[in-house]
Amino acid sequence: MQNQIRIVTIGVYGFDEDGFFSALTNAGVDTFCDIRRRRGLRGSAYAFANSRRLQDRLATLGIRYVYIKELAPSQAIRDIQKTDDNRIGVGKRQRAVLGPAFVQAYNSECLQNFTATKFLDAVGPDTRVVVLFCVEREPEACHRWLVARRLAQELSVELEHIKP
Repeated sequence: MQNQIRIVTIGVYGFDEDGFFSALTNAGVDTFCDIRRRRGLRGSAYAFANSRRLQDRLATLGIRYVYIKELAPSQAIRDIQKTDDNRIGVGKRQRAVLGPAFVQAYNSECLQNFTATKFLDAVGPDTRVVVLFCVEREPEACHRWLVARRLAQELSVELEHIKP
């Protein structure tokens, strides 16, 4: 194993810009791992999390930005969750957990060949505190939870979930 890292997760919903970046620096994050398929958000409230602005701000904070598209769920997988959300009458921002069909599809499509070694290679040997980023407020309502859980198991480390 390369080095012992800490794994944290964060979503953008519920944060304002200052709170979001303060949370990252307070957690000691040195590597920001974006695992969204689409790296943009609608509206001005979360414009700071749009890819270019996000990368620029992270650079000023001395935080490396890494994009791992292979960990982003495809539109087909996201549609599975949307169908489940509609069936139970919950909006994306109100979702508390992922549906079992999403979890199964995500594990099959995105995590089947995923390993901690590949992840460590992607984030680099100097990484000490890596944050997995997507948009949902609740970690268990987002695929970042599935990735983080797998990494924590393979690397025998604990997870920290940063919430607003």
